[in-house]
Amino acid sequence: MPSRRNRRRQMLPMLCVVAAAATAVLTAHPAVAQAFAAAKHSAAGYLKARLVPHEGCQALSQYKAKDLVSINATAEPAAPGVPAHCRVTGTLAPEIAFEVSLPQHWNGRFYMIGNGGHAGESLEDANRVSQRNAALQAGFAFAQTNTGHDARREPGASFVMSNPEKAIDYAYRAVNLTAVTAKDITQAYYGRTIAYSYWNSCSNGGRQGMVEAERYPQDFDGVLAMSPWVDQTGFTLGAMWNQRALDAAPLTPGKLTLVAKAVMDKCDALDGLKDGQIDDPRRCAIDLKRDVPACAAGIDDDSCLTAAQAQTFEKIYGGPVGNGRQLFPGFMPGSELWWGNFIVPAQPGRRPADFGLAQDTMRYLVHTPPQPGYDYRTFNFDRDPPMLDAWGKLVNATDTDLSRFRRKGGKMIMTYGWADPVLQPLQGVDYYEQALVRNGPDTPQFLRLFMVPGMTHCSGGAATDRFDAVTALVDWVEKGRAPDSLRAARVVDNREVRSRPLCPYPQVARYRGRGSIDDAANFRCANAGP
Repeated sequence: MPSRRNRRRQMLPMLCVVAAAATAVLTAHPAVAQAFAAAKHSAAGYLKARLVPHEGCQALSQYKAKDLVSINATAEPAAPGVPAHCRVTGTLAPEIAFEVSLPQHWNGRFYMIGNGGHAGESLEDANRVSQRNAALQAGFAFAQTNTGHDARREPGASFVMSNPEKAIDYAYRAVNLTAVTAKDITQAYYGRTIAYSYWNSCSNGGRQGMVEAERYPQDFDGVLAMSPWVDQTGFTLGAMWNQRALDAAPLTPGKLTLVAKAVMDKCDALDGLKDGQIDDPRRCAIDLKRDVPACAAGIDDDSCLTAAQAQTFEKIYGGPVGNGRQLFPGFMPGSELWWGNFIVPAQPGRRPADFGLAQDTMRYLVHTPPQPGYDYRTFNFDRDPPMLDAWGKLVNATDTDLSRFRRKGGKMIMTYGWADPVLQPLQGVDYYEQALVRNGPDTPQFLRLFMVPGMTHCSGGAATDRFDAVTALVDWVEKGRAPDSLRAARVVDNREVRSRPLCPYPQVARYRGRGSIDDAANFRCANAGP
């Protein structure tokens, strides 16, 4: 019988494949936020980078801190698209890799990004390097972390097998410790106090930013949480629920296309415009029995739904239920075209990426000690949801008491795509509505949510998904200019084909009645309704 170590080695290749797909699901896309795209129009003028270092780059190699295991500082010369900067990398105990890169000409501000999925990305990941270079060009000190493990060696959430404490690092400790350390290094290098600190990230990175505001409100003045993984354990329930429904009645790409067309035919014009997007899919009352052809006995092709397939759709829309009670929201009508690979497997016999994340969460993070062989089919939705509570208390960003963040002057912008096929959009809506109750009717003075019609996860879909919420956040924090709208564009083949205003929830964009429906200038933000 192979030893435990050998069994783990045998499992690694398979784990790497599953984890790579799952992590890719919740990794921020390069074009996600279009950070700094509107920088030239910023009221704060943050492109003015006039501050220079107080000491040499190499001196930072001697920096000392309680949790510091190793540190290295390298002066990087200017290159195309990248200004000269001092790049500091190191490790915080036990295995938290971090980076802080410091431009030769600094704007006095600190900027940090988060991680996708179960994290563990290389600091040299191309997407992360791209975000670092953009921040340096804008004059920011830039920081990042892998949250305490290397996903190439410990894929998915299997990192807890080598050290259970890595779960805490992933949940919240690593981001806070990196932020504190990176800010200290920044201030030592320039000999000045950081004027403002900002967080910008998507998906799991959105969760991390919200956790920072909830647990460590002193770390950031502004938090941009895009498509945030607000409730990791609720998502896990939903993914297992969906997989059980798909086990009973699988769906094909053709079935997704069939239902997507029926949804759009019925609901596209509910907002008064037939424009290929649904501004609020909660108003879309799709009835699969009435609106989609039913398959005759013995027939099952892409022109119809069997009764079992219709039930699978209804379960995915409805979300998990236990003891007759809604446990978590489902996915929205209008997102079906993008369920492939995320909710529905891309190929028969393969697991979709959402379920891969959920399965890892159950096996390695919910169960202590981990149970790598845990079978989701044994989960009882009436009896077992409380088993996720302990992990949820550590990882979820569901604490809506933001009073400390608010008192400190913090501002938060959340965004979510209504057609997200990865994270249920109502995670964002429910959090915001609960925050209104918890923090009072003037909550929009420090927290605003922007829902994006037609947008999938972080970006993409049939949507105006290019917008610069970073500049809006900076101007809100530094100049008190709360964002009443965000100009968003849809770009096809490097050409802008549509622009629309994104409106602070619960407002939506409404056509003024004349001019092109592809020009944001012809829309206004208004309360929902035709």
